[in-house]
Amino acid sequence: MQPDEIYAPTPQGASELRNGATRLTPDELRVLVRLDGALTLGQLTAGLPAQEFRDYGEILRHLRDRNLVAPVEVDPFTLQWNANLDALARTVGGEEVDANLSSLQRAGFSVQFARERPRRIPQPGQRLQVVLVEDDPLLARFTQTLLSLSDLDVRVAGNRAEIVAEIRRPPRPDLILLDLVLPDADGFDILARVRQHPVLKDVPVLLLTGRATREAVLQGLTLGADGYLTKPFEPDALLHAVRTVLGLPDEDVRKTWGGPQR
Repeated sequence: MQPDEIYAPTPQGASELRNGATRLTPDELRVLVRLDGALTLGQLTAGLPAQEFRDYGEILRHLRDRNLVAPVEVDPFTLQWNANLDALARTVGGEEVDANLSSLQRAGFSVQFARERPRRIPQPGQRLQVVLVEDDPLLARFTQTLLSLSDLDVRVAGNRAEIVAEIRRPPRPDLILLDLVLPDADGFDILARVRQHPVLKDVPVLLLTGRATREAVLQGLTLGADGYLTKPFEPDALLHAVRTVLGLPDEDVRKTWGGPQR
């Protein structure tokens, strides 16, 4: 692989980010998310420490061997443009800068994926517990109803005090659905605190948010999110992602809702 090569997800790779479920590791997802078909490998890896650079290349090779990413043919003008960006990155302020920052922050990056958890078999009569962190009352009510019809107990929290109360209230949640934009709290901070908590650190966290940029998705993965759904979302996509992170077979989440069986 050469620094001036450009890669993009194949249709199979794109489906890993948009079909609701994936078995890729967080590191593999981070590499896949960054590939936009416009930036060179040199730009994507600019400033990475040596070990991270080697890891990035190895992961990219594995993704290519599995037909999840493929090189993109580019014209000479694009190559020259990218070379100019690299030169600028080396000279601005005398420091290395992230040449693809604008690409990472550009809105409109839509994903709906969740990492598979080990399969679980619910006990008869058991209702799994979900804490839904959402400050939009209409969306919170809709999501709560959708999940309740799928035999899930849903507790709603819309601000910092409610979040603390609902997460602490027994029984321990089996899943946290977390918005990132809240009136008096930052969703990334909440995610980080959950992952540091001795009791909650293994609870699946699914980010359900309007922050639709590569930068936000990468930050969520780095902090330990199990999945990421950008708004607006389809009910079926949410149910599929919830089932995936809870380790439930498809029919267990859909049987009461009445959605199509797969």
